[in-house]
Amino acid sequence: MLSDEELKTGVREVLYKNMISERKAGFNYHFTKPSPGTYPFQYFWDTCFHVFMLSAFGEEKMAKEHLRSLFAMQRPDGFVGHMNYWKRLWPARVTDLLQLRPRDVLRLYKPHMSALVQPPIVAQAVLRVYRDSKDEAFLTEMLPKLKKFYRWLAENRDFEGEGLLSIISPFESGMDWKASYDPLLRFDRGKAGPLLFWKVLQVDAHNFLKGYNLRRIYESNKFIVKDAALNTIYAQNLEAMADLCRLAGDEDGPGFMDQARQTEQSILRHMYDERDAVFYDLYGHQFKKLRVRTGTIFFPVVLKSVPEEVCRQVLERHLLQKDGFHVPYPVPSLAIDEPAFNPDGSLYIWRGPTWVVFNWFMQGYLLEKGYRQEAQELLLSVKRLITQSGFREYYNPFTGEGHGAEEFTWSGLVVDMINRQQEGEDGT
Repeated sequence: MLSDEELKTGVREVLYKNMISERKAGFNYHFTKPSPGTYPFQYFWDTCFHVFMLSAFGEEKMAKEHLRSLFAMQRPDGFVGHMNYWKRLWPARVTDLLQLRPRDVLRLYKPHMSALVQPPIVAQAVLRVYRDSKDEAFLTEMLPKLKKFYRWLAENRDFEGEGLLSIISPFESGMDWKASYDPLLRFDRGKAGPLLFWKVLQVDAHNFLKGYNLRRIYESNKFIVKDAALNTIYAQNLEAMADLCRLAGDEDGPGFMDQARQTEQSILRHMYDERDAVFYDLYGHQFKKLRVRTGTIFFPVVLKSVPEEVCRQVLERHLLQKDGFHVPYPVPSLAIDEPAFNPDGSLYIWRGPTWVVFNWFMQGYLLEKGYRQEAQELLLSVKRLITQSGFREYYNPFTGEGHGAEEFTWSGLVVDMINRQQEGEDGT
């Protein structure tokens, strides 16, 4: 198995190889492509992951430039899209084209954003940079932008006022083709194929034809989903916003903390299923549960308002005893006994393979709660995967074979995992 230093060297090489810094149409942009050929644009939560990696290397200056680039095209109302098209302007896929507002299609010749969002993990990324750099000027620069962004989310995606954000496309969760959306898409064939592609395409076409008018989209109720992972990240980042406000001496901190607690309570009230000990995604105006056990059923256990007993039940039943998730290389993106489970490479991702981001997300919580051995096992799994198959988009959870994009940066989260594990063992 590769040593920690060898892994860090490999991550650094991939990051720098995929990094781009230029000026175009009056914008200075600096970002890292998740994978040069497959994912050449600046993506929202990918950028935040890159910030965590750069911070792990002590590259705070570069991390700041990534965040500035991410917010360079922020709209006056606060919106930031899930993709920034900088150097390569034409979308790579028809689905990308449909993720633009109709009027933005006419602007393809110059930098523009998509009309969709992604998991809003950026407040935690900014907080990480500030804690490492203690750069008050950067905090002062970014905080107003962040406040506008999170207020846009609350005003435009919390349709019911319950503190839960809705996504309007499967691509907004960051987990394309996630199997829990199948019932809503009326796809009942288990293993994905061309029919699922067209059903997802219809969702984006529906949004495009409505001009991405969010109220009209909500009223149509075609695809309104409250994703457990996205809303967990939202709650965490509202709390991070409260911390940032406190550090900046800004009076809005308590308001963001109140929002975080409301979101946490709504997640517990609406998503948790006591019988199954699972946090399910929800759909529609009535918050109906999408009863498919994806790798995100664990995510809300990290939230402070979730009772310890609930956390214990979820972890012991599914993650620690690995009911449906027992594989040599955890954590699979879908329980192995679900009809849609496919561990191999496919266009239809997030339906079985292991992604490093799940291990990264859960490791931090396990360390915080004293599950050091379990956290170490998640880290060792990632180390073995990279040693065997390199920096790939995702991996077969049984064999460790790498699939999808090559030189994929997400696997670089292993450097943050290594640092966290060491800090946990040192008691810092």
